[in-house]
Amino acid sequence: MHYNIYSKLSVSLALAGAILFSVPAFAQDKNHHEDSRTVAAHDTHDHTDSEGGHDVKTQIKETIEHHLADSYEFTITEGVGFPLPVILFDEGLKVFSSSKFHHGESVAEVDGNYYVLHHSKVYKTDASGHLSMDEHHHPTNVMPLDFSITKNVFMILVMAGFMFFLFKGVAKAYQSGQTPKKAGRFLEPIIIYVRDEIAIPNIGEKHYKKYMSYLLTVFFFIWFMNLVGMTPLGINVTGNIAITFSLALITFMITQVSGNKHYWQHILWMPGIPVILKPVMAIIEILGLFIKPFSLMMRLYANMLAGHVVIMSIIGLIFVFGSWLIAPAFFGLTLVLSLLEVLVAALQAYIFTMLTALYFGSAVEEHEHH
Repeated sequence: MHYNIYSKLSVSLALAGAILFSVPAFAQDKNHHEDSRTVAAHDTHDHTDSEGGHDVKTQIKETIEHHLADSYEFTITEGVGFPLPVILFDEGLKVFSSSKFHHGESVAEVDGNYYVLHHSKVYKTDASGHLSMDEHHHPTNVMPLDFSITKNVFMILVMAGFMFFLFKGVAKAYQSGQTPKKAGRFLEPIIIYVRDEIAIPNIGEKHYKKYMSYLLTVFFFIWFMNLVGMTPLGINVTGNIAITFSLALITFMITQVSGNKHYWQHILWMPGIPVILKPVMAIIEILGLFIKPFSLMMRLYANMLAGHVVIMSIIGLIFVFGSWLIAPAFFGLTLVLSLLEVLVAALQAYIFTMLTALYFGSAVEEHEHH
């Protein structure tokens, strides 16, 4: 009974964050870049669109890209935020604050070396900040090895700490023989669901326990990150292909390490089929080893990125039409899509965890002798 209340509360908070703050955040981000974009758009499109419609569309596109992109500073709202540490390896370790870039508007000087920020990437340059471009307008300057704590990395560390203390409290309650309280009442039925409906059916009662820690971590990490991504903070962890690649890679590695002799036999020399077909099936099965984690990576990445883009684009239509008379219609559509996004946030966590458990189960399954 109590976990239903917590579930409804979490949905309500996510919706409130997505709807009540996305529009003003969009407007603030739009206004933050308005002057420079207006000048650029006027120089290149003055004769093609006298009413400035194309300029508004360009601003919206750049605002969405800015909202989804990773950055070297954590912005809460316009004018409120804090810099993050930049960690470079360039003829030695270079550590400095991202505030030296002044939001990408100046060159950072560190131990006689100069660095500039261009499209969320750090390049080595000279004191003037010059960047050499190729024919495709891509910088050819040296890019030092970058181990910086970016916005996404910072949020991952925060979420890791949050989940550690959250589940530590639940575990202590069980160890002391007490009934979990507060957040524990919300987490308990979900943990049981992951165990009884995902882990045991797909892995089996004999082997599921050793994978439960990973399955729970993946499920709650993806779910919580998806919900945080709906806030106006511009956090796009699960919509970053590097993050989904890392999650899929971990699943892939655990699956291969867990594989028993029956698993590898069915991949390399499948029993029960003619010998002439076994090499062909081996090639197909080996390709499948890499296709499975690739599908995990792309499914989560594409769904979460598309959700952010669609909601931000609909909000942007308010500024394209330039009339608050039709704003309620777009507001209502955003509300419906935000509700759908809340469901997708949980659904994607479930699908990733379920498929992961399915892969683990196939690796440890004990087949009958053929």
